[in-house]
Amino acid sequence: MEVLVLLEYLVATVIRFWLSKSDYNKLIADRVEISTPLNSWKRVTEGAALYNVGTSPYLGDMFHDNPLWLVAFNWMLQNVPQYITYIFILSDMMTAHLLFLTAQKFVGNLLTRQINEQKNYAKVSRQLLVSPEDVRMAPIFVVTAYLFNPYTVLTCAAHATTVFANLFLAIMLYATVNGHILLCCTALALSAQQAMYTVILIVPVCMYLAQGKQNKTFYMAMIATTFSTILCGLIYLSYHIAGSWDFVYATYGFILTVPDLRPNIGLFWYFFTEMFEHFRVLFLCAFQMNAAVLYLGPLAFRLHAEPMLLSTSLITLIAIFKSYPSLGDVGFYLALLPMWKHLFHYMQQGFIVSCFFIITSVLGPTVWHLWIYNRSANANFYFGVTLAFATAQIFLVTDLLFAYIKREYAVMHGLPRTIDGKEAKLVLESSNF
Repeated sequence: MEVLVLLEYLVATVIRFWLSKSDYNKLIADRVEISTPLNSWKRVTEGAALYNVGTSPYLGDMFHDNPLWLVAFNWMLQNVPQYITYIFILSDMMTAHLLFLTAQKFVGNLLTRQINEQKNYAKVSRQLLVSPEDVRMAPIFVVTAYLFNPYTVLTCAAHATTVFANLFLAIMLYATVNGHILLCCTALALSAQQAMYTVILIVPVCMYLAQGKQNKTFYMAMIATTFSTILCGLIYLSYHIAGSWDFVYATYGFILTVPDLRPNIGLFWYFFTEMFEHFRVLFLCAFQMNAAVLYLGPLAFRLHAEPMLLSTSLITLIAIFKSYPSLGDVGFYLALLPMWKHLFHYMQQGFIVSCFFIITSVLGPTVWHLWIYNRSANANFYFGVTLAFATAQIFLVTDLLFAYIKREYAVMHGLPRTIDGKEAKLVLESSNF
């Protein structure tokens, strides 16, 4: 198994390096599905250039990363420009390995919990239970799904800063399943500096780390306080770096108010392009609530016993409904799905969702070319593709959640197949025409 994983790392590294150095690199980096105003490396270089000449990069409409990221990226550009490609690839490999370790630990914990609770289970089919084989194979599926997903490969080749955001999310998940509170809170706070929506992940983090504790409320409050302190400290440090609070509107304000309506794979740009201006604030609030907090309460209430599934669901919903999503966000949560391999038995939309993903991934660039270059299509065509892509993702997350509920019921109550109190049978009869 170790040899197979190492071989996957090697092949994935070669693919990313080749794409980064090939003639396709600029084409990939300019794709609106991959680069957004928040993660474009071209914008990073321009922001760093302004910073170096003493001009605030937050005065215009070009740079929207946090000052902490600005300093880190500027250091890379000034000191190790020849190694930037290697830094992106190494970060992506670290993300994949952390997801591998996270899946290994988490599925192992699932198996242990299942063994301890098995006396409460009804007589169920073996395929519904976590097996030792899942503990061995699920981490391999996770790392494979991340390393060879075209969405993550292209994101790394384009030098999109989503690579680093995904790395901090992977550190957060790894620290969570291993019980490292300080590391978990720090990684989540750093992730929230770029993608502020991820701040809601503190809820499943608190729920997971408080499992098995005697005073859960106090423990969760302590974790939330630690996270809030680190987050406020990072924001205050950003103020000292920027020299003013201008960065707040240029970063968090930019995400919330959505002033840049260039097309992307999200749902904001088309709606706010077509909408009357006097309705803008109302619908901004509605869209942002949908992206951030609308699903948090109901899902946290229902999934209180499975906070890692809650984290996966929230990461997925953020990737769908955030104001400036990219394919790198989608690729990250897709890599988490094999951790729930034991739920696949009850998932019913797999074929439909797979077809949607493949078709929209092909149609997106095609329709974009017809719209922008050939002028034989219009914005409606491209938005139709992005809407279908978002619908496929919604089908995927709802299918996963329903599969969890169905499996939970089947494990506790069995799989009765009776009609009018009698054992149901499926009989095939031939008929003569």
